[in-house]
Amino acid sequence: MTRFDALLVLLLAPLLVYTTLVAQSHGFGLLPLFFQAIAERGWQGQFNFDFLTFLVLSACWSAWRFGYGVKGWALAVLAFFGGMPYLATTLFLLRRRHGSDWAALLLPPKAD
Repeated sequence: MTRFDALLVLLLAPLLVYTTLVAQSHGFGLLPLFFQAIAERGWQGQFNFDFLTFLVLSACWSAWRFGYGVKGWALAVLAFFGGMPYLATTLFLLRRRHGSDWAALLLPPKAD
């Protein structure tokens, strides 16, 4: 396992534990609270809006990386709603497939 793979695991594991604990305590009503904070125009809303832009960028990269077909758009939706768990898992699996070839990992496969 490379240092990057270890970083992905170190980011993902505690996030999944934390998410599970929050979901057990507060349920899954995130979206109204998320957008309410943005509407209030405070620092929590600024953070949420900033995070929302990262989700959009992750979704755009996923759609592009996986070819804009059904698979690409399905993964884009998963990226948008899945956040870091989606992105860390995807990058980890791509690292397993492509090793240290970062171009193959990050760019779409070349058309034959």
